[in-house]
Amino acid sequence: GSLPKWVVNRVSQFVAPKAMKKIYKAGLKYPEWKRRHDPEYKPWVYPEQNTLPSVSLAELSVQHADSLENIDETGLPE
Repeated sequence: GSLPKWVVNRVSQFVAPKAMKKIYKAGLKYPEWKRRHDPEYKPWVYPEQNTLPSVSLAELSVQHADSLENIDETGLPE
């Protein structure tokens, strides 16, 4: 679907900057938090620490764009 222009403008002017400020403040506090919360646990660096189940390659399938549903939105207003 599409969003009204005023919604996009409002989000980009007010919500997005506030969210970025909060993310920035959280990022500043992360090193101290990580130091106190299992600093050696880094499954993105050490895959053997990963406790999530693996997905078998046989369970994966390739989807081609031509097999997806085609939705014509040319008649919709901006």
